[in-house]
Amino acid sequence: MRDDHFSKSAEWAGSPRSFLIECHTADAMSAAHWHDHVEINLLLDGAMTYLFNGRQERVEAGRLVLFWAAIPHQTIVVTPQAPLICIYLPLVDFLALSIDKKARQAIMQGAFVVEPRCREETPLTVSAWAEEWVRGDPVRCQLVAEEVKLKVRRLILDHADNRGSSVAAAATPVSPAIRHSEVLTDLINRHFCEPLSLADLGRRANVHPTTANRAFRDVLGISVMEYLTRYRLARAMQRLAETEDSILQIALDCGFGSSSRFYDIFKQRTGTTPRQFRLSLGRL
Repeated sequence: MRDDHFSKSAEWAGSPRSFLIECHTADAMSAAHWHDHVEINLLLDGAMTYLFNGRQERVEAGRLVLFWAAIPHQTIVVTPQAPLICIYLPLVDFLALSIDKKARQAIMQGAFVVEPRCREETPLTVSAWAEEWVRGDPVRCQLVAEEVKLKVRRLILDHADNRGSSVAAAATPVSPAIRHSEVLTDLINRHFCEPLSLADLGRRANVHPTTANRAFRDVLGISVMEYLTRYRLARAMQRLAETEDSILQIALDCGFGSSSRFYDIFKQRTGTTPRQFRLSLGRL
């Protein structure tokens, strides 16, 4: 559900090359979703808990959040009627940023970056971006996009400087379905390169395959094997973007079994081929 006061935004063409700022009323999501942008979120009031990459991440208002949205993610607990600003940075723009290589790789492998402390200026700055974006003036929109990129660089630096300190988060009571989903997603994240079936994952998680799938559908809105496919694709995209490894090697290392299967799934899910994806990033 969107708050009318915050709902205005430029129409999103759906292209992975499109920069976008949207404003919503935050709400718990009925299913996980994903897209190929790097996503930056700012909750303006209350708190929100994400289920991301096998972990629960609770974030308070006023702290910027950044993650690679190609990994399925979902908000599961949200303060009612809390305004949320979402910024979508195209992957190609993120990869072009001058940031530490290890930090970039960590984000593309599932790191969840949270602004270490609330800054008084952050909500003011991000709200101003959203307002300017709505106006649609091309020069100002371009300026907003450039300012976002600078803020992303600072956020990553600040996060790296503060990794040694922990931000305490209140424990959120969770259902057995969420606990099963956390265990299963963690298993997939660690073993995605191996041949895996639903029975294999259920056995490793000590849960019946039917129960595993039911829990995943209840919490994430997709099956266990669908999550596995999406996670493999996310890791393959990372390799295509950051390495010169052959497409066959990437296909095998990411658990697809063959280059033909990799091509088929990649084209079906992204609308392009692995090679074309690489070309779009200037890798070939």
